[in-house]
Amino acid sequence: MEELKLQNRRTFVKNSLLAGISIPFIQNKSIFKNNNRIKITILHTNDMHSHIDPFSINSKHSGMGGMTRVSSLVKEIRKIETNVLLLDAGDIFQGTPYFNRYKGKLELQIMSEMGYCASTMGNHDFDNGLDGFLNVLPNANFPFLCANYDFSNTILKNKTKPYQIVEIDNVKIGIIGIGIKLEGLVDENLFQKTIYLDPVDKANQWAKHLKHEEQCNFIICLSHLGYEYNNDKISDIKLAKQSRNIDLIIGGHTHTFLDNAKEIKNISGKDVLINQAGWGALSLGRIDLFFDKTSNQNNNLAITKLPKKNYAKI
Repeated sequence: MEELKLQNRRTFVKNSLLAGISIPFIQNKSIFKNNNRIKITILHTNDMHSHIDPFSINSKHSGMGGMTRVSSLVKEIRKIETNVLLLDAGDIFQGTPYFNRYKGKLELQIMSEMGYCASTMGNHDFDNGLDGFLNVLPNANFPFLCANYDFSNTILKNKTKPYQIVEIDNVKIGIIGIGIKLEGLVDENLFQKTIYLDPVDKANQWAKHLKHEEQCNFIICLSHLGYEYNNDKISDIKLAKQSRNIDLIIGGHTHTFLDNAKEIKNISGKDVLINQAGWGALSLGRIDLFFDKTSNQNNNLAITKLPKKNYAKI
């Protein structure tokens, strides 16, 4: 069993579960016998691309996916789990006529009703320009985290932030947002004077701050860099290898369906989990964390494997 040190808490991480809406949620009862453990369930999406309804009957994913179905699944999980953290890794916008008509307003309203805690921005979230994004932003009651986009010289100045801290049952979770390079991917007129900062430097800078200054017990990076490439382009895999203090990377952009979260050694030789939940609201990522609340010293983070059969589309 792989081990990582974690300050002030022992955490047991169940690997990623992409749960199908038609599949009953099954718990391993033996895991919960220890009343000294705090369970936190992380649910996550990415690249939903304005797919509010299930895919059309004539499509490859006929009758599957859609934000409305994801919402139903999240509600069912919330009935079972006390501590749920719902996150998104960007590209909320663009892909269906809903975006053409409502410009992202409807998507953000639905996400707010679902109880999202935070999201980062994907490249398609710039498709209506900074003005368009700002116009619909009031419909989101959750923050957009953009640690490596400098909006100082744009109308989005002070409208996003680099990180968010969430405290659940005395467990402090720090969340960072990291975006992809926009130049060459997005029309310059759409992102205007946004300055792209090195994603590895900024991720490590804020992870260090969250770990040592804010005393967070667990650190998540919401990334829209992409899972992996066959070139030198920065990806979640490369970020994990060059990172310190980040425990989990929730990714987007490459529309990658992972049967299980990937384990990568960081620059200090510690494990980082990476997960991504496909695209089009076809799946919901899930990771269960277990914290030992009796521990008052540095302990180990143990990763418990889940079989690959725990994957299904919504």
